[in-house]
Formats: sequence, structure tokens, C-alpha cells
Amino acid sequence: MSCLRFGQHVIKASAVILQTDLSFVLVNRKPVVPGHVLVCPLRPVERFRDLRPDEVSDLFRTTQRIANVVEEHFGASSLTISIQDGPEAGQTVKHVHVHVLPRKPGDFERNDSIYEQLQKHDREEEDCPSSWRSEAAMAAEAAALRKQLETQPTNR
Repeated sequence: MSCLRFGQHVIKASAVILQTDLSFVLVNRKPVVPGHVLVCPLRPVERFRDLRPDEVSDLFRTTQRIANVVEEHFGASSLTISIQDGPEAGQTVKHVHVHVLPRKPGDFERNDSIYEQLQKHDREEEDCPSSWRSEAAMAAEAAALRKQLETQPTNR
């Protein structure tokens, strides 16, 4: 695995769950809910409209594949899958990414509060290393999801 970048961030291999020819999946250093992962194109593209058709296809196939694993692994009954495309939509890292969030009954008092939490979860002024998960915790989660991914069929 070559050095991966997520916007201005260098991603450690231990945090990567899956890499395809055009996309990669990483654990979130500050998840909104347990199991919140990100799916990104390998090519650093700021806006969704700038992805090539093959990148869009791979991004969503990869999202579907990891979503199944995350939902099962975290005992969820639903998923929130979201792209914040541009700063007014809440995008803070200038690299297209799909948020995959496993959902359970009652995880938020108001169901749509997930969007408010998602919008503010990684604002730069609130993004300080003391609020991040440890590298060990992220590596352990990525390893567990990689192991579960190995048992899943690749074409559902």
C-alpha cells in the first residue's frame, strides 16, 4: 500500500480497512457513532462532480461493500450514508468522501440530529488531537473490519 492522503492528512496503513484500484476506506479518528468510516477516492478530488465515471462507480461499489460489513459488525439495523460536497454542505476536508454511519434505534433523540452532528464533527476549530481516538484504537477497529471483510462476498 502506497502512502494515502485524505486532503491534507497522511493516512497510516493501520487505519485503512480496504483499498481498491480507485478507492480506499478508513476508520474515522473522531466518529459521530461507533463504526463511522469514510470511503474516499484514491485520487485527491475536492468535489463529487470532478470524479471520473469509473471513480464514481468504484466509490459507490466500495461504499456498498463496507456498509454491509459495518452494519453487521456494529450490530446496526440501518445506515446513514452521506457526502458533504462543498463547504456550505459542511465539507471540511477538501477530498471527496462518503460517510458511512451504522445506526441503531434511539441512537439520537431526533433521528435527523445525525446530520447536525456530522456537520460539526470535524470542523477545524473543534478538531484537536486531544479529541481524536488513539492510533491503537483505530488500528484495532480497522483490523477487525478487515478480518470481517475477508468473510464477506465481494459481489452482493
